[in-house]
Amino acid sequence: MISLSFVISHFSFSEAQTPVYLDETKPVEQRIDDALQRMTLDEKIRIIHAQSKFSAPGVPRLGFPDLWTDDGPHGVRPDVLWDEWVQAGQTNDSCVAFPALTCLAATWNPLMARLYGESLGEEALYRHKSVILGPGVNILRTPLNGRNFEYMGEDPLLASRMVVPYVQGLQSRGVAACVKHYALNNDEEYRHQVNVVVSDRALHEIYLPAFRAAVTEGKAWSIMGAYNLYKNQHNCHNAVLLNQILKQQWQFDGVVISDWGGCHDTDEAIRNGLDLEMGTWTDGLTMGRTNAYDSYHMAQVYKEGILSGKYSTRELDEKVRRLLRLYYRTTMRSQKPTGFLCSDAHYAAALKIAQEGIVLLKNEGGLLPLSDGGRILVVGENAIKMMTVGGGSSSLKVQREVLPLDGIRQRFTSATVDFARGYVGDTVQTFDGVTVGRSLYDTRSADELRREAVEKARQADVVIVFGGLNKSSRQDSEGQDRQQYSLPYAQDELVEALLSVNPRLVFVNISGNPSALPWADRVPAIVQGWFVGSQAGTAIASVLIGDVNPSGKLPYTWYASLEQCGAHATASYPGTWRQDHQVIDEEYREDIFVGYRWIDEQLANRKIVNGKSVNRKSVNRKSLSPLFPFGHGLSYTTFELKGVRADKRTMTADETVTVSVDVSNTGSRSGAEVVQLYVSDLKASVPRPVKELKAFRKVMLQPGETQTVTLTIDRQALSFYDDQASRWTAEPGDFDLLVGTSSADICGKVRLTLK
Repeated sequence: MISLSFVISHFSFSEAQTPVYLDETKPVEQRIDDALQRMTLDEKIRIIHAQSKFSAPGVPRLGFPDLWTDDGPHGVRPDVLWDEWVQAGQTNDSCVAFPALTCLAATWNPLMARLYGESLGEEALYRHKSVILGPGVNILRTPLNGRNFEYMGEDPLLASRMVVPYVQGLQSRGVAACVKHYALNNDEEYRHQVNVVVSDRALHEIYLPAFRAAVTEGKAWSIMGAYNLYKNQHNCHNAVLLNQILKQQWQFDGVVISDWGGCHDTDEAIRNGLDLEMGTWTDGLTMGRTNAYDSYHMAQVYKEGILSGKYSTRELDEKVRRLLRLYYRTTMRSQKPTGFLCSDAHYAAALKIAQEGIVLLKNEGGLLPLSDGGRILVVGENAIKMMTVGGGSSSLKVQREVLPLDGIRQRFTSATVDFARGYVGDTVQTFDGVTVGRSLYDTRSADELRREAVEKARQADVVIVFGGLNKSSRQDSEGQDRQQYSLPYAQDELVEALLSVNPRLVFVNISGNPSALPWADRVPAIVQGWFVGSQAGTAIASVLIGDVNPSGKLPYTWYASLEQCGAHATASYPGTWRQDHQVIDEEYREDIFVGYRWIDEQLANRKIVNGKSVNRKSVNRKSLSPLFPFGHGLSYTTFELKGVRADKRTMTADETVTVSVDVSNTGSRSGAEVVQLYVSDLKASVPRPVKELKAFRKVMLQPGETQTVTLTIDRQALSFYDDQASRWTAEPGDFDLLVGTSSADICGKVRLTLK
């Protein structure tokens, strides 16, 4: 990497002779103008496409270093060879794995997002990475999406409030966030062929808010286009998404980077907002070729088009201007913070985020927390399987990972801890050149494994089952979706067999997605353990024994069955192949009614037909109620919310309203509760959800302590996107402001009138 001091000394510039583009006292835009006019056509073409798997070239003649990217969003991916996906074999590219973003979202704590971004930025800075490819903020539309674990749940407000501090924290370390996958990348199956058909209203209300917040509030320096299509154009060069919305409406001044292999057309790439082309098929995404990078859509063919007069240089200069702006924010930034790799502080951050994100879903009879003693049986492959390895591009090479079984043995020092495999799911020993720890080979049959677990369970005081999903193909993994909502590897049969001999059973679900749990009403304790990174075993054990009082809340609805999900109830997913079999049209028939919004509509005795509500005669609430609602999460203490009130009962369009509620810890342990504010429009000219999350706050309370929590909303919280007028609209009338601890647990409300 060429340093600024090297450039100045090498060319013997005096202070008066220092070119404007190198003069840090000059405004950045002036420096960009100066550098742009000095660059040749070849140099301009050079910097707008890749030169290796993860780097784009700089301008050596002018002292601009190469730009190095790397996969996130949960840690810095190990380096690969220059032009191959094979591991480079370095010894200094191990990292700390932070919890997957579903776990971060489950903290409902923006402070954890800031800590996450700062810590990841320091690891990236140490590794000389200028762009981290993350965070991901696509909406969980269907729980079958294999990549949901990389995202922040189903609600646009929650994802928006969590992505902003993540981006700000990462970029405070001089490393660009590349927010992905913009946009509508809500399932993985045939992701290059899916053409999303969605209303403008659903686009703006559900699928764009988190991206908008990352850009307009977080000031993200780069955005990654998605693989799929919208309005029959690939999203890496999409006129509406990139030019019209991102760059014109949101005034995004950063760089649009293609997903690897996401660029398909030179003309569209030039005109429709793509700035940096990475990983295109012509570079040898699966096979190599001579001078491959010159064959990119925005490489030699672009240059030849300019020389022949087919293209002007106007679009090229705009792309280069954005790249230079990114250089000045990252590679050309002389004053940078210090990078750290695998520091104690980063492990502490990973542990803290994991502990705050783990969700206690059920705890009948106070089975949890467990005491340190007696006979504990740990069952399940997920207790001994590394979850930082696999899953696609977010797979990591960690310095260390505490597995759940090891974490329990390290913490429960006075107990006798035994283990039974219970089931075999995946015995693959390596992924992308990284080994997966202890050997997982096991030749015993499913019946033999189950019998062993049952016999040991008879003698145990408590059984802890580690089940759920893993990061194998067609589970929580990039590139393909899940094929079933039920748990894989006959886990249901295993749980039933264990319950028959020992009812004191704790089920720890390891996943980034919900699944069907048909035995949930008979298992006394259920914990959502996520993929929580390097400190997994330590974090989970600390919650099970009660060192940490769980405070996580679900960032998505946990459906009892797949039919409760709007995308499946409307037969929208996975879409329909066109006759030419080149494109799948996937129409989002559930429209704005995603997640709890859909559930509420069904429970309110309304049915959604093409985005419009029609009344039904009757409703079976039991069959429509989810297993666990959005925002749900228990604690080892108890809380009481009283006295919901607002500072005003009427407001005008330019005012705000503050809602207050008194929150008391009525139990015997310190703990944290998340106060959630939902808004219900009582009469609107368009169909609106029964309620929508519009604010939240996490509050820590000591036993017996009461705090007044205040939440402020403005006109935007009362608005819907008017797709006829192409603008946000708040109609005068009455609104209920609902305060609760989940979408299904509303403790009080206050009426508000918008004048």
